[in-house]
Amino acid sequence: MSSTSDKVKGVANEAVGNIKQGVGKVTGNDKLRAEGVVQEKKGEVQKAVGDTKDAVKKATR
Repeated sequence: MSSTSDKVKGVANEAVGNIKQGVGKVTGNDKLRAEGVVQEKKGEVQKAVGDTKDAVKKATR
């Protein structure tokens, strides 16, 4: 997977995670809020992987 696709998927997961957290908070659904937190963290990791791939590419040039 390319660094760009990692970053895009990361941003998407963060956004969906934030939405789930918001909906869970409004509806009082703790499970949905927890799922949102996990998905948001997954997105943060995906973005970090993409950033690391970019750094490695730059360092090897």
